[in-house]
Amino acid sequence: MAAPNQPKTDGKVYRRFKENDSTTNRSMPDWIFEGDESYKCPEYVLATPPCQGSCPSGEDIRGWLNIVRGVEKPTGGVTWQEYAFRRITSANPFPSVMGRVCPAPCEKGCNRNQVEDYVGINAVEHFVGDWAMLNNMTFSTDAEKTGKKIAIIGGGPAGLSVAYQLTLKGHSCTVFDEHAELGGMMRYGIPGFRTPRSVLDTEIKRIIDLGVEVRLNMRVGTDISLEQLESDYDAVFMGMGAQSGRPLPIPGAEAPNCVTAMAFLKAFNDGRLQHVGSKVVVIGGGDTSIDVATVARRLGNITKINESDRPEHVIAGFVAHDVAAASARQGAEVVLITRASIEKMNAAKMEVEHALAEGIEILGNLTPIEVIKGPDGRATALRVAEFEIVKNETVIKPGTEFDIPADLIVSAIGQAVDFTGLDGFDNGKGLMNADKNYQVPNKPGFFVGGDVLRPHLLTTAIGHGSIAAESIDIYLKGKDLEKRPKVDVHFFDVNRKLVEKGLKLDEYSHEQITGTDSANFAMHNFEDRSSKHVIPSNELFLGHFMQTPRYIREVINLNAEQALGNFEERLLNLSEKEVVAEAKRCMSCGLCFECDNCVIYCPQIAVFKVKRDKTTTGRYVDTDYSKCIGCHICADVCPSGYIKMGMGD
Repeated sequence: MAAPNQPKTDGKVYRRFKENDSTTNRSMPDWIFEGDESYKCPEYVLATPPCQGSCPSGEDIRGWLNIVRGVEKPTGGVTWQEYAFRRITSANPFPSVMGRVCPAPCEKGCNRNQVEDYVGINAVEHFVGDWAMLNNMTFSTDAEKTGKKIAIIGGGPAGLSVAYQLTLKGHSCTVFDEHAELGGMMRYGIPGFRTPRSVLDTEIKRIIDLGVEVRLNMRVGTDISLEQLESDYDAVFMGMGAQSGRPLPIPGAEAPNCVTAMAFLKAFNDGRLQHVGSKVVVIGGGDTSIDVATVARRLGNITKINESDRPEHVIAGFVAHDVAAASARQGAEVVLITRASIEKMNAAKMEVEHALAEGIEILGNLTPIEVIKGPDGRATALRVAEFEIVKNETVIKPGTEFDIPADLIVSAIGQAVDFTGLDGFDNGKGLMNADKNYQVPNKPGFFVGGDVLRPHLLTTAIGHGSIAAESIDIYLKGKDLEKRPKVDVHFFDVNRKLVEKGLKLDEYSHEQITGTDSANFAMHNFEDRSSKHVIPSNELFLGHFMQTPRYIREVINLNAEQALGNFEERLLNLSEKEVVAEAKRCMSCGLCFECDNCVIYCPQIAVFKVKRDKTTTGRYVDTDYSKCIGCHICADVCPSGYIKMGMGD
């Protein structure tokens, strides 16, 4: 059962006056009383909300939250759930996966944080994505086939995003992936208890079922040359990711039982790694290091182990563990070392708390300095020490060194790209370069996205894929690639809403007229600033919003004993009622949500509701300029900041 989140409010609520402040601020009344002298009248300005501006995949978050809450009505007889699903997947075809694992930078940017607490965007997306799976939602396209072919290197989030978006545009896509299954980091870098494989498989299948060709176990540069792709295809997208880990840059790190996080997680997600040593040390501080530590804790140690069963042999791909059911399984002692303090770790706070609860020891403000090896060359301990940064250099504090015993050491300090067979694309830093259109410099027809540019979030790779798909489409049409918008997201489109309701605008007659209030070739009193303006909280009327506790998804918390061998999903869904209630907490920043404040408070009755047969989301109210005196009360009481006093500037 989800519960409203009371503690997170921290007492924050919007207040125009401080406690015991009886002094009236005359600037506001004076401003209003002088309103009849103003030359400005209200206009309706569409801006991008900060949740969307903070979303690396550029989802129309405000749009689908308004659908869930009932402000924007579905068209075509579909349910609100399907309508919201279609809006989400116009940008991100993986709502169930992202609703579970995305660290949600959208929530950190949410303006509702200035009232009490952010909107649970991830929780709503999680619900909609799972509803779509349960109701067998699929993708379809009626786009005319263009005859153009695109080769996509890598079947991870970036490559699949490109394939999805380009197929919707009528192009033919072939995905080349060196693994046995698609998914990239979603499959091989994240454990199944965070991303259930049935969920991932379902969302990938929707994309492939659009008609995307897939060639698995095929490494470009080895099994097929890049020159062959360049010859056979009209464009190439390079999204091979950064699935090679970075080894520890310290003496002794060449020990066979000192491995990278990427190799560790791949062996686990392949099903080959079934147990680890009794003492595991992980070095990192981000989400990947937490994943390694929690997996190691769950796998545990077995009481009887043969030389060939050592974890490093399995991770290296030489052998695979059997289930080891004959041996008693015990919990592994797992220690995570991070250079940051525990409070400042890059990993999600909730994941850190879970790791601690599961018995994982986290030691902060330490740096590894040497891998201690035994006579057989295997690591027996990791030597660490306290340090300080002097002129950007790590300086060890003398006398603070100590050893942490280890049967397995896992480096989770970063990722790297394997450029074997792709000579010439390495920018010298182990990554690739791209312009704002995600085109490879000086390589027409080559585009790139995902971790190969900069290891980051899964949703970042999805966003790269979406923008790259637009660029590839423009390139294939023989047009020049233009400058991308300042705010580069999937915008809410008022014109689309008009078309959906059969209110298509007339074609402009190119005759000079005065005003647009009676003309139908433009939307009266409307301006779209979405591509250049993210609306901050100080442009909203926060006093309209009452404190409303956030509904939080239930998380199954495990202790050290319960974690052993437990690979079940921990994050549970909200109910439909809770999801709708949570969506109603959205303040619809930068877009009207039909609160009626402007109509109610206008002293001249100049602001009026648009007639029902002409209204749509974003065109709910209008202004009669013959009555407006420029008092700007409508703008003052507009909760979402949609009304600006701009006419006459």
